Amino acid sequence: MKLLLPDHLAETLRDSICRIAPECEIVPITAEGEVQGDLGDAEVIFLRWGIGRETFQRLIDHIPNLRWVHTISAGVDHVLFPELTKSDITLTNASGVFSVPIAETVLTYMLAVVKRLPEFFDQQRARRWHKLGLRELHGLTAGILGLGAIGTEVARLCRAFGMHVLGLRRHPHPSQHADEVLPPNRLHDLLARSDFVVIALPLTKQTQGLIGRAELAAMKPDGWLINIARGPIVDEGALIEALQEHRIGGACLDVFAEEPLPEDSPLWNLPNVIITPHNSWSSPYLQRREAELFLENLRRYVAGEPLLNVVDKRAGY
Repeated sequence: MKLLLPDHLAETLRDSICRIAPECEIVPITAEGEVQGDLGDAEVIFLRWGIGRETFQRLIDHIPNLRWVHTISAGVDHVLFPELTKSDITLTNASGVFSVPIAETVLTYMLAVVKRLPEFFDQQRARRWHKLGLRELHGLTAGILGLGAIGTEVARLCRAFGMHVLGLRRHPHPSQHADEVLPPNRLHDLLARSDFVVIALPLTKQTQGLIGRAELAAMKPDGWLINIARGPIVDEGALIEALQEHRIGGACLDVFAEEPLPEDSPLWNLPNVIITPHNSWSSPYLQRREAELFLENLRRYVAGEPLLNVVDKRAGY
């Protein structure tokens, strides 16, 4: 069995892979998507982060016998193209791998807001001693758009802080970590009731631009928007206007319409914005979690068992 693996993982995983698939042959993929050797009989790609859609499409054009693609990311918007969507190739993602660090980042944002940490940091730099009135997360409402692995972990942590949790998902069956789960047609209801709105959705045709002027207007005047999903889910121009005019409390943003965020973006200078550079996923444990997931799926693949995290390619997640 021939497999294509990220070059930074190829040697690390070689022994484990070959124990699962004794006839294995591993071909490294560079960060630029370059590979060497004959790919005609390759069956599996473990796709590294940073390889764009066009590069990935060119790559698989040379792999006629490809049967399974596993992405190193949870989101798959960057690899889905019509030919792959229509094909019989199985696509799996890294759902669950990033849940802990991203959910912890979301709670860090929330705590920074209610405990006014940015203002205290400014005072520290100015050597100013001035007490501020603070709030508690306990009793506030978190509205979470998307209750996948990340959204569910965010909900669990919010409940641990005594928050009321509203969830929104396409099929609104109950969640043990949410007080209420609402269908998509009640988005504005969720927005109006939430002190923090957390976007934890995949980027699809249905979610692109989901949060626009009307949705921002539906939020509480002191509500905060948190986006750790994908930038294009939010109309960034409408968000900037709402922030500049103080129609919402603020925004904590890890993702943007254009990344890196341009230096001339008004978001940089707004006092009611917290910016992180698409960094919420970072953790020293990611490589281990990624490897464990891929190896378990490889075992299932070799044994003919159902794979974990199979993506509905037409739905986009």
